[in-house]
Amino acid sequence: MTVTTSTEHSADSPLLDVVGVDKTFVMHLQDGVELPVLSGLGFRVHRGECVVLDGTSGAGKSSILKMVYGNYGVDRGRILLSGNDGTVDIAATDPRRILAARRNQVGYVSQFLRCVPRVPALQVVAEPLLERGADADVAEERAADLLTRLSIPERLWGLPPATFSGGEQQRVNIARGFLPDLPLLLLDEPTASLDAHNRDVVIDLIREKCSRGTGMLGIFHDSYVRTAVADRLIDVASFIPRPTTQEPNGAVA
Repeated sequence: MTVTTSTEHSADSPLLDVVGVDKTFVMHLQDGVELPVLSGLGFRVHRGECVVLDGTSGAGKSSILKMVYGNYGVDRGRILLSGNDGTVDIAATDPRRILAARRNQVGYVSQFLRCVPRVPALQVVAEPLLERGADADVAEERAADLLTRLSIPERLWGLPPATFSGGEQQRVNIARGFLPDLPLLLLDEPTASLDAHNRDVVIDLIREKCSRGTGMLGIFHDSYVRTAVADRLIDVASFIPRPTTQEPNGAVA
């Protein structure tokens, strides 16, 4: 495992190439105060590797995932995402291309399950394959396999996940996110609410995905999981802007 503080160059083309990204939040409810979050962010993710964003809470790790996924805009820089449809700059493209990238190039497992209410768990998990034109029987068979691996009993598959415990909902969320075979998968604390057994199942799922060439970009506060899956660590703290001080004459030091 290596720690990366700047963009690394490799002979093979990366799935994700983040170049010189700056991000500032504008606090509209506080008279437009600007809060610089990241400056000069740069790193790459290649096929078959798991890259982990490393840093303290509030360092901007989740914001990075949201920028890569297109939920957050950036002030400057490029977020180049490569796949079968070519390369798209998520930082500069239009919403339609972002949606196409999410369908064909990048998946996202967030910390919370978001799905249509009253839809059975099996259909919730199978939906990403159905949206991509998969046969319904094949999609449900693969969904059932993942639900079984993640210890969701078959008696619950026909019930909506809203009736499940928090840990069960997260396992449905993981199954749904891992089901499609996309080039890049973003992981935001997928094991946070899991017991030791299911935590180890997720570790195995990550390793299996990587072995088939999927690139991973994730956040794991659990040091056990981080050590088990990380090929490289990105030191997010190295991209946090340094506060400026103002001299008495008005100059910025």
